[in-house]
Amino acid sequence: MESLLMTPKLSSCKSSLNPPQAKFNNVRVIGQVSSAPLWGRRSRARCLTLRASVSDGGLSSSQDGSSAVEYEKEEKGLILGTEKDDSGAVIGFHLIPPSGEVKANQVGESFTTASSSTEEAEGIKVEEKAQTRVTYNIVFVTAEAAPYSKTGGLGDVCGSLPIALAARGHRVMVVSPRYQNGTPADDKFASAVDLDCPIKIHCFGGVQDVGFFHEYRDGVDWVFVDHPSYHRPGNPYGDQYGAFGDNQFRFALLSHAACEAPLVLPLGGFNYGEKCLFLVNDWHASLVPVLLAAKYRPYGVYKDARSILVIHNLSHQDGAVKPCSDWALNKRKGVEPAVTYKNLGLPLEWYGALEWVFPTWARTHALDTGQAVNPLKGAIVTADRILTVSEGYSWEITTIEGGYGLHELLSSRNSVLNGITNGIDVAEWDPSSDEHIACHYSVENLNDKVAEPFTLRSGSTHQHMSLTSVVYKVQVQCKTALQKEFGLPIRPECPLIGFIGRLDYQKGIDLIRLAIPEIMEDDVQFVMLGSGDPQFEGWMRATELAYKDKFRGWVGFNVPISHRITAGCDILLMPSRFEPCGLNQLYAMRYGTVPVVHDTGGLRDTVKNFNPYAPEGSGEGTGWTFSPLTKESMLTALRVAISTYREHKCSWEGLMKRGMQRPCSWENAAIQYEQVFEWAFTDPPYVI
Repeated sequence: MESLLMTPKLSSCKSSLNPPQAKFNNVRVIGQVSSAPLWGRRSRARCLTLRASVSDGGLSSSQDGSSAVEYEKEEKGLILGTEKDDSGAVIGFHLIPPSGEVKANQVGESFTTASSSTEEAEGIKVEEKAQTRVTYNIVFVTAEAAPYSKTGGLGDVCGSLPIALAARGHRVMVVSPRYQNGTPADDKFASAVDLDCPIKIHCFGGVQDVGFFHEYRDGVDWVFVDHPSYHRPGNPYGDQYGAFGDNQFRFALLSHAACEAPLVLPLGGFNYGEKCLFLVNDWHASLVPVLLAAKYRPYGVYKDARSILVIHNLSHQDGAVKPCSDWALNKRKGVEPAVTYKNLGLPLEWYGALEWVFPTWARTHALDTGQAVNPLKGAIVTADRILTVSEGYSWEITTIEGGYGLHELLSSRNSVLNGITNGIDVAEWDPSSDEHIACHYSVENLNDKVAEPFTLRSGSTHQHMSLTSVVYKVQVQCKTALQKEFGLPIRPECPLIGFIGRLDYQKGIDLIRLAIPEIMEDDVQFVMLGSGDPQFEGWMRATELAYKDKFRGWVGFNVPISHRITAGCDILLMPSRFEPCGLNQLYAMRYGTVPVVHDTGGLRDTVKNFNPYAPEGSGEGTGWTFSPLTKESMLTALRVAISTYREHKCSWEGLMKRGMQRPCSWENAAIQYEQVFEWAFTDPPYVI
């Protein structure tokens, strides 16, 4: 049988990956045997879950790694029961005290605390106050981490999740480049000090001198890799002329430096050492799992380390569906010509781990072999586990529509592929203390978000009176302040719809553009904030002129304005074609703004459809989702939301309160990450 890491090719965007449990030359690939995912499984009782690898000396195991034996026994008042997957295979065991109570007994390092949930939320069911059972040395490797660098959700995650994990007792390091672009943004690195610990990295045909800067903040070691390639105008990936031509070099350097940091940096007087857990984020850090397997483990280093690939947005690596000659675009995605493999500092025999072959239709001429290297593909075939930023997205990337040519490869690792919905910074996004909004409010006091209704006096008229003749008698401060700021008529009774995001195809801006004439026929106001495609920016300006009293567009991005739109609008519209997680709908619900979203990815996971027919007192839902992705479907959902706002004030207030009470902190996400960490260390390294 041919080697997994020497021979996989992709033809017509299909992978020829062999089953992952065979041995290949000197590389042994071991399938996970005891950590099949339990996402979405409802716990029947609070319990301690015992997970251990099945060995020849213990329970017999089947080829897929599931135990072939199931049994229950009672010992000292404890029942040892089995957990099964949907096929009936045993995937773990649990101890159930007869009383139903959990005792804090410790059995090795394989216990993980779980709790039953009273909510119908998707994902791992965890107790919000659950205590950390096992702590780890965790190393985040990322191209950006807020507040030091940020272009999107990746920066938010890698700026917040490490702090939440550190607060739960883990030792956490974040490794990211030290960007210097000659602007005031450089001051964000001002508190980081030079560790005076230079290293030499052998790659790209020479020896690269790399330094490290360090800041200890919020319990986290923020480590910044310093090299001249990170010192230039622009954002982390490019400038006004496009993606930087040496991005492969810049992020390969980051991966090499991240592998050295735990070994050489005496942070707090102690190195992190070899037993680390690397969380590598998107393609920029994807060489790390390959380096661990190819460069370190053969020499006995990092033999006890584990790596988890976190995919934030697979479309940021879509070279598989672009013409092979379009390297200007593919450089932004990490896909480069095959000849560049020799620059990466990897043994030649590991070329197959990164080899990427474009399908025939994507090649530019008959002599084009379509050969390329793809770091993200390398991480998929070498990482111990794979995570995405929502449960829905973890399924979508295994489909041909959402996998961008990597779907079969990801499907082959489905047993270790899970999704955890991102959290948000609940201190920054808090309507009771937000410094950017006109007034403060909370779920207990919505007076400044929703004014109390009253019935018009007999004989009163209004051009757009609702069926229930209800209007507001008290100005809604956040809403009226937003209307005043954007130059709209101050009308607190008028439904105000908002959009915040990039103006591009992914976000469904073309759908909004098609629907605006019909939306504007209703008595509503619409505000938009965003930048991106110049075509959409121009349309937004033209629409503002066409509907002077109803539509406003802010071209660009402004954090205070985004907070004020989130607080001041009644409805947030998000017609994204795909959304790995999405943050704006989470911000909106926290501020009592009701989302109307396309039924996809993280939007589907976080926004629950309103059910107006639920039994009295048991209202359900936090907004509306629509599918399919058409103008008609979106308009239908939007009209239902507008009608509910006007005619059913009690239902609307229930929607707002349920959204504001939805758990969304990073601590909740951190607890779920800890479960995946346990699974990663329960199994042996995937590639040894």
